Amino acid sequence: MEREVVEMYVQDVKSKSQQVFSTFKRLCGRRNVETLVLEGESPAVALLRYVSECGIRNLVLGASSMRWIRRIFKRPDVATVLLKSAPCSCNIFAVSKRHLSMKFANDPFVGGNNMQIQKISHKAFVASQKKLIFDKQSLYGSQDSETLQKPALVEASSYPKFSSDGSASIDAGQGSENALMIPHNGDLHEKSSNEAPVEAVKLRIELQNTLAMYNRACDDLIHAKKKVVILGYRLFCPSCFAREDILSFQDREIHLLSAECSGEAEKVKDALEREKMLNKVVAEEKAKHLKAMKEVEQAKELLAKEVLDRHKAEIAANRVSSEKSRVVEAFLSSERRCRRYSRNEIEVATDNFSDTKKIGEGSYGDVYKCSLDHTAVAVKVLRQDSGDKKEEFLREVEILSQLRHPHMLLLLGFCPENGCLVYEYMENGSLEDQLFYNKGKEPLPWNVRFRIIFEVACGLAFLHGTKPEPIVHRDLKPGNILLDRNYVSKIGDVGLAKLVSDVVPDGLTEYKETILAGTLYYMDPEYQRTGTIRPKSDLYALGIIALQILTAKHPNGLVVSVENAIKGGTFLDVLDKSLTDWPVVEAEKLARLALKCSRLRCRDRPDLESEVLPELEELFYMSNVCFKLRKSIDYAPSHYYCPILKEIMDDPYIAADGYTYEYRAIKAWLEKHMISPVTKHRLSHSSIMPNHALRSAIQEWKARAAFLNS
Repeated sequence: MEREVVEMYVQDVKSKSQQVFSTFKRLCGRRNVETLVLEGESPAVALLRYVSECGIRNLVLGASSMRWIRRIFKRPDVATVLLKSAPCSCNIFAVSKRHLSMKFANDPFVGGNNMQIQKISHKAFVASQKKLIFDKQSLYGSQDSETLQKPALVEASSYPKFSSDGSASIDAGQGSENALMIPHNGDLHEKSSNEAPVEAVKLRIELQNTLAMYNRACDDLIHAKKKVVILGYRLFCPSCFAREDILSFQDREIHLLSAECSGEAEKVKDALEREKMLNKVVAEEKAKHLKAMKEVEQAKELLAKEVLDRHKAEIAANRVSSEKSRVVEAFLSSERRCRRYSRNEIEVATDNFSDTKKIGEGSYGDVYKCSLDHTAVAVKVLRQDSGDKKEEFLREVEILSQLRHPHMLLLLGFCPENGCLVYEYMENGSLEDQLFYNKGKEPLPWNVRFRIIFEVACGLAFLHGTKPEPIVHRDLKPGNILLDRNYVSKIGDVGLAKLVSDVVPDGLTEYKETILAGTLYYMDPEYQRTGTIRPKSDLYALGIIALQILTAKHPNGLVVSVENAIKGGTFLDVLDKSLTDWPVVEAEKLARLALKCSRLRCRDRPDLESEVLPELEELFYMSNVCFKLRKSIDYAPSHYYCPILKEIMDDPYIAADGYTYEYRAIKAWLEKHMISPVTKHRLSHSSIMPNHALRSAIQEWKARAAFLNS
């Protein structure tokens, strides 16, 4: 065992011993009796060593009067060991409640029936005390009762009191010069505890034992003193002890004992208050402990919840990352590769996404115009708070990486770190901008509008015809139809596009999706009602866009207003007023086709490839021819014009300078001038001749123009 542990144990035993003997030390201190604490393996051995080393001549110690204690411990008590083993030069007095065993110097102790120790009964001891008091009275003569009482008191107080814990007071010599108090050997084995409840219980037990011992000692002392006084009163003549003095002495003694009892009672009260305070502290500490344990449990639950949430977030992030990596790898591994841009390249090109480069907003983020690889591009950036649009972003990358068509928006590159898509830049914006937000600019010509709707239909036919599964755009609207510098249209924003593995027949109603995607006024009514998506769902949006191209009006209630105008013969009134040269027949034909496409039920709508596209193609070519003819009428060849009048000639004549003029104009010129109106040189003659070939060409052109205008 370590030395420090042993020292701590010894110190603990000493402190407990001091607490046990504190009461007896105070009792001895009141009588000026010196106390000394011995240490040893056992009380008997320690006493024997002390007697031998110090040469003690007289030793008084307590002995147990109950023999059953010896039988319990199964060993000789301290008195027996000392009577047997004490040095021959020491007188031993072992005092119990009813007996006194003595061993005088040079008188060996012999156990059994041969021992030479006198055992005097309690009655004989009282008789010897009577003789002692008589001898003292005869010695002091006529001294007063108070003087005679002092030796008796001293003698009475010189007898030790014994407690049940085995401690003893030792009177060495002729008075109270030395005293010895030995702790019970059992106290050395008492274990210490640091917990407050255990200390409180121990303190209560020690207080109860101390109070009981003190009460017994007070009772024995009062009883002995009364007996001594009464004995002295009976033995001596009444003149020696007056009755009043005896009563006064008794009162003083009782008062003194009462004061001592009051002091001890105050100490007991203080100890009880201390115990109460300790119990309160223990209760508070216990409450704090329970609160701390509850907080620890809550912290554990919170930590477990956070760990679970973090684990779920990591799983979701890994799933999104793996999906993104799969799309990117598949995209890069395909033959039609596009460039993968870094985060830094995108930020530098957009000036850290400056508002000055912002040109619009997409379905899930802002659109910026910038230059990458010396090419003007449009960059769509996923918003930071659009976490639910990541799937749309990945789907758009995947779809656009597989599509190449003249009327599908071209994907030039992407940046997966920022969620950016890099498209070709469309100089003329969207169809929505041209129809509704084109203030201060020339409106779209009607032939361009016919061409745009035809091109959009071609793009949709390409999407619906993809193999092995058709692609449905689901969000076709003017804002997603973009125009380049030549007003060639391209379909963009395919983030909501969906691959349709099992196409539901038009006549069958099937309820599928519960979350709809798209823009309300362009959304198929049957898709809104049933959640069933079909290629003809895009055909409904195409019909609404065709009506908007003709009328330049918003889609709300547009179908009904166009139907009523056609039925009422006021179709010209619903056409876009910004154009005045509408071909009414062709425009009405396009409107009727658009109304067929925008019917409520899919089965009532025409087929895109077999019905819609051929009719749109016919309208497109017819409008193209008419526009070219009208353009040729509006802009006649320059040689049809007279250099003098600046008008188309009706009767062209050739002058001497070789130029052709209107007959009346050149005739009037030659009457006044002999120089050429064009070259300003002198004419060789004034003769003129008709230009029959040019006259025929001019007449043919005028006839064609008249026919077209009619």
